[in-house]
Amino acid sequence: MRFFLLIAFITSCQFSNPTKKNEGAEIQSTFISEKKSKISKGKTLAERIQPPQNFKRIEAAKNSFTTYLRNLPLKPDGAEVTFYNGGKKYNTGVYCAVVDLEIGDKNLHQCADAVMRLKAEHLWQTKQYEKIHFNFTNGFRVDYTEWMKGRRMIVEGNKTYWNNRSAPSNTYEDFWKYMELIFMYAGTASLEKELPSIKLENMKIGDVFIEGGHPGHAVIVVDMAMNEQTGKQVFLLAQSYMPAQETQILNNLMDKNLSPWYRLESSEKVFTPEWTFSKSDLKRFRN
Repeated sequence: MRFFLLIAFITSCQFSNPTKKNEGAEIQSTFISEKKSKISKGKTLAERIQPPQNFKRIEAAKNSFTTYLRNLPLKPDGAEVTFYNGGKKYNTGVYCAVVDLEIGDKNLHQCADAVMRLKAEHLWQTKQYEKIHFNFTNGFRVDYTEWMKGRRMIVEGNKTYWNNRSAPSNTYEDFWKYMELIFMYAGTASLEKELPSIKLENMKIGDVFIEGGHPGHAVIVVDMAMNEQTGKQVFLLAQSYMPAQETQILNNLMDKNLSPWYRLESSEKVFTPEWTFSKSDLKRFRN
């Protein structure tokens, strides 16, 4: 079972579907030269990426997941995504900004992993430890509150169980070790099963477009804004990818005048630079 889980992890985002990957690619070259002026020099997502004209950001509580996502720190304007091994993902129009969070030096922080990491980081920072839990690919639920007690996971063939191996701790270093375990044995296939489906018109910040499988992909809604006159809404998306890489704020290659924002509409497909989702792929964390 351990071998199966590891293989599932490795392939969860390794290759994008060629058909899905290329549906918006033909307009990338014309888009790159025009998108730069739309991005400011701010150090956080909310500071750098302003809503479109006549749109206003949706209100959010001070310590909410929404506020956390809006205040994600960004690398300087023009920075390129860095892979886990120090290599660079040269920007061919895929992203407009890079989230400034460490991802470790292992090939683990991929698409679903980045989504789970953001959710868990917010819960950890707000001391909602009991809400931090994810399922392995085999369905075994791994609660962070057990990890805090010093318990560690044992995976033997088809058996997965807890064992008392360490002293109780809740340092960030131990939290990150927990997350790397989740990255290793969870992925798009397991996360898709965990999250309930949400209708596109009911989208909220923190929701996830996810297509589970081997391959599969996941992106997260990191901000939304509304036109107060028309009621129309727009949203921003972020992703990581394969190999493990920093989280990036995605451009909208299908609407360069609106990019990096996406229109919240009832269309059947959501075209992102490296994957195409169906509107039925929208999911939400339960807490």
